[in-house]
Amino acid sequence: MNQFAAAKLAYTEASVTTASPERLVVMLYDGAIRFLTQAAAAVRAGRRDVARDKLRRAQAIIDELTRVLDMQRGGDVAINLRMLYNFCSRHIIDSTLHADPEGYEKVAELLSGLRESWDAIASRQAERISA
Repeated sequence: MNQFAAAKLAYTEASVTTASPERLVVMLYDGAIRFLTQAAAAVRAGRRDVARDKLRRAQAIIDELTRVLDMQRGGDVAINLRMLYNFCSRHIIDSTLHADPEGYEKVAELLSGLRESWDAIASRQAERISA
C-alpha cells in the first residue's frame, strides 16, 4: 500500500470511529449513493461484473440501515424508513432484472433526499453539543 492509500485509510478509520451516530448514517448514505451511481455507470459501460459488485455493496448498506432501525423507539419514522429501504431493495432487484441503470439512479436520488435530512439532523446535533 502506498503512502497516500495508507493515509486515506487512516483518515477514514478516524472519521468513522469519532463520528456521531447521526453522522455515521450520513456516511452510510454517501456510500450507498456512490455505489449505486458506480453501478449505473458500469451497466452503461457493459461491465456487469463491476455493476454486480457495486450493487452488492449498496444493498449491504441498505440492509444495515434497515437492521439498525429502532422500531420500538422510532415510531412512525422508523416504520416509514423501513418501508423506504424495502422499496429501495425491491427497486434495485427490479432494475437489475431489466438491466436498467436509471433505476439505480432513482434509488440514489431517493437516498440523497434522506441523506440531506440526516445531514441536517447531524449538524443540529453537533451544534447542540458544541454550545
